[in-house]
Amino acid sequence: MSQKPTDQKEFVPRIGTFLLLLGIFFFIFFMASNFADQPDFDWFFLGLLFSAIGFGLRRRAAPPPSAGRFSGIRKIREDAKKRKEGKAKKK
Repeated sequence: MSQKPTDQKEFVPRIGTFLLLLGIFFFIFFMASNFADQPDFDWFFLGLLFSAIGFGLRRRAAPPPSAGRFSGIRKIREDAKKRKEGKAKKK
């Protein structure tokens, strides 16, 4: 049973995602109570609190690496730009 230990850099954003989803869930509870003409603002403030904490924890995560999906298009645009600069220098 040798498992790789969970890295904190991966774990904290996951907690943030969970809290963000929990905040959305509480906000939906508030909206349901509001539609029932018995608004319970505790759900609203819990949703706001959990969403803010979750968003803050998600922001700490490093952005994912570039997938390189549009590298071909980027290369074509750079080549076109170089050709255009080359023509401008000749004139």
